[in-house]
Amino acid sequence: MSEVVLYSLLIQNAAQVLTLAGGASNKPLAGSELSSWCITENGYVACVGETIVAVGPMSELDQACLGPETRIIDATGRVVLPGLVECHTHLVFGGNRAHEFERKLRGESYLDILASGGGILSTVRATRAASEAELLENALYHLDGFRRYGVTTVEAKSGYGLDRDTEQRLVRVARQAGRQQPVRVVPTFLGAHVVPPEFKAAGPQAYVDFILHDVLSDLKGEAAFVDIFCEEGAFPLDVSRYYLEQAHKMGFGLKIHAEQLHDLGGCEMAAALGATSVDHCDYLTPAAAARIAQQTQGQTVAVLLPLVPLFLRQEKYAPGREFIDNGLPVAVSTDFNPGSCPSKNLWLALSVACLKMGLTPKEAVAAATLNAAWAIGRAADCGSLEPGKRADVLVLDLGSVAEIPYWLGENPVRDVVIAGALQ
Repeated sequence: MSEVVLYSLLIQNAAQVLTLAGGASNKPLAGSELSSWCITENGYVACVGETIVAVGPMSELDQACLGPETRIIDATGRVVLPGLVECHTHLVFGGNRAHEFERKLRGESYLDILASGGGILSTVRATRAASEAELLENALYHLDGFRRYGVTTVEAKSGYGLDRDTEQRLVRVARQAGRQQPVRVVPTFLGAHVVPPEFKAAGPQAYVDFILHDVLSDLKGEAAFVDIFCEEGAFPLDVSRYYLEQAHKMGFGLKIHAEQLHDLGGCEMAAALGATSVDHCDYLTPAAAARIAQQTQGQTVAVLLPLVPLFLRQEKYAPGREFIDNGLPVAVSTDFNPGSCPSKNLWLALSVACLKMGLTPKEAVAAATLNAAWAIGRAADCGSLEPGKRADVLVLDLGSVAEIPYWLGENPVRDVVIAGALQ
């Protein structure tokens, strides 16, 4: 007779447990799978240590696994779901760009401000001037804010240094911040954000050659992915392709900022190289999305960032409904950064994804949990409530999945569990 293992944590009596289980195990949810995953009514989630060990209806709860040390969270009338996964943020930076917000309100465009030396370059100046201790303090502050919104895993891009020492410091700070608090941090190297002033005369190709020869070799094992901003005013398509090809040969996973403001073909290019995600996609056409889905067999995720066009007062939003209908997996993130999305409210992003991109509530939840985990290579241990995965679990003060995008801008989180520990 096998020994009974006692649960260390039990979340019970949930009105709905949004498991996100039921799709293919080897690729992101796409098409109808994005909304056909399992919801368990009147359910429970049981954990031992940092790991989920059982999920199911209360009628199947094994009472023999409960002991005097089992911590019980009552979720009567509430929704339980996986911790949210932020798959596109610029976590570590110095200063802010509130002064540029007023310029935007007067009608200046994102690219106009960048061309005048503002935008990303403004944050680069502030970030270079900040000490490592200041950057770490800011990152920890923002991670605490993410945790309050129920985010349990955060991707953190560099990109506000644009020189060797500062870029490496940003990756180092992101990793250190992940060690000092519960929210897991996944660093991405975005040294190719824009061309820094020092390389303005030499141009984009010279700058990416500098990154490849002088920076990336020191980041092996520190950042799993490299990213590049393929856009007018940043990096053209041919330079972006060259950079990603070379970085891939060095063993890095690939990401791209593309089709944010223009259709340059960056998403299709990066997907053809095996990119884990293509991000922004506001100008990606449904036909191109269908080609990406077919070419990559549904492995590349389109990361949608609906709060960016909202904050920049743009009319163009990614056609998420058409992406889904054409089989392209989608994720949703905030793009938290000081210029185009100074918000950590992923719940608001889900609402805007429904209102402006055509997602349904179930699709939006999947896009911010399991598919977001796929977008940063972490689907094996987070993003769904399944035995064997890390016990990142939320209890919401809501009664059904339909309410999640309905309460516009509100934070519905009551309880946050990260790695089996109530925060």
